Amino acid sequence: MKRAAILGIMLAACMAYAQQQTPPQQTTTPPAGQQPGAQTAPPAKHPLQAKTQPEFDAYKAATGNANDPAAMEKAADDFAAKFPDSELRAPLYKMAMQAYQNSNNSDKMMEMGRKILKIDGDDPAALIGVAQVLAERTRDTDLDKDQRYDEAKKMAERSLQTIDTDIIPPPGTPPDKLEAYKNMMRSWAYSILGTVAYDKEDYPTAETNFQKSIEVYASDPDPYVVLKLALALDKQKKYPEALAQANKAVSLTQDGTPAGKLARQEKDRLTQLTGGSAPAAPKSPAGDASQPKQ
Repeated sequence: MKRAAILGIMLAACMAYAQQQTPPQQTTTPPAGQQPGAQTAPPAKHPLQAKTQPEFDAYKAATGNANDPAAMEKAADDFAAKFPDSELRAPLYKMAMQAYQNSNNSDKMMEMGRKILKIDGDDPAALIGVAQVLAERTRDTDLDKDQRYDEAKKMAERSLQTIDTDIIPPPGTPPDKLEAYKNMMRSWAYSILGTVAYDKEDYPTAETNFQKSIEVYASDPDPYVVLKLALALDKQKKYPEALAQANKAVSLTQDGTPAGKLARQEKDRLTQLTGGSAPAAPKSPAGDASQPKQ
């Protein structure tokens, strides 16, 4: 899929990029015409850099563990212990987070994301990664479900503010690839907001955010998000609109897959409701018993 390809290209480029040079010195002299003490926009983040050759060499050695989640985590921990002030700690933990995501270890993925956020609380990938796990793994039986949903919502909203300011692409990154990556991140953030709203039974808000998630990355819609939109519309008894989205979800999935099965169940239910043969007692939407999670 285009989504996976763009993610792989951007992560590989961003994770491998580091410069061995001294970061630009901050100046306390205000720009011409600006009075001292006047508020200015936050400075753009500079590319992450190593301060010394040993730091850079240790960073490069640590990146060699990217395909082994546990080894990558240990390498990141060892690097952070040896270079506690290094700007390159977060990229290493980001590699560990991605490795754990690839191995479907959500708990460790969230743990790595939180380590990144302790270093840089505005990192969009970490905000989205932690928020996604919180949104998708919170259940009605969790005693702290409200706190978890609130944290996921705040992180997703924060990521939408920092995607433009805190993603630092390597020099030479094609603008279209960078914008596609940012839109993919926005799509995930809106999907998280939609999931939180759906689980809290705020179906109009869920509908709005799922729609935004699809629209912002229309070139490669996530079938799970399309299905979630169908379910949110179904919950509001907007059956014709829900059927249109269910049909779209069917077209994006294969029969026999988890998403494909749910999409076809929802399509069959909505076809029955909109075809003039409404059942005596409508069944619950297909996603209620096992809501699709990304």
